[in-house]
Amino acid sequence: MSKYLLNKFLFTVDRDPELVERYREDPRSTVTWWETERANAILNCTSGEASTWLAFDDEEREALATHDYPRLFELGSHPFLTLTLFIAMFERDYDEPLGFQKEYARRLQHFALPYPDLAT
Repeated sequence: MSKYLLNKFLFTVDRDPELVERYREDPRSTVTWWETERANAILNCTSGEASTWLAFDDEEREALATHDYPRLFELGSHPFLTLTLFIAMFERDYDEPLGFQKEYARRLQHFALPYPDLAT
């Protein structure tokens, strides 16, 4: 398990409007593509530099592919990163202001302190 890689996925997808839409519409293939093409890119470095060892485990891959943000939180992804990305993808589906944020809070309300460790 790599909390770093989960957070890197959330961070990089959230900063690219085309990837946000791609992840919303076809999450499983977006996760597969991102893991293959982008997971090992070193951020803020020349495009020729990459690592070779980063990969999601099956549980992480499935949580990302099913937009399961409560599970991502359990796995240690940063709640701010999940919230901002999922707001970008799903707030348009709610009629009331803050509709998605309320849904997010409802689905995470079973968590109590201490929260899952999100240190990478």
